[in-house]
Amino acid sequence: MREIFAGLPWWVKWIAVPVIALVVFGGMIASVIGFVIGLLFKVLLFVALVGGLIYVVRKFMSNSTSRGDW
Repeated sequence: MREIFAGLPWWVKWIAVPVIALVVFGGMIASVIGFVIGLLFKVLLFVALVGGLIYVVRKFMSNSTSRGDW
């Protein structure tokens, strides 16, 4: 592989090949990035909802125990 690229000009190695790779694999790269971002969003949403649920349950439990002390 190095022998193939050794005789080529610098612009072919550093500009043309990456552009061709982006054109060929661009849709796949975009879908993978979209999937990862969507997965991270869902994980963050899950963590926020579970944290909110725990907060509400603890607040409710502390209020119910303080009312029982009357």
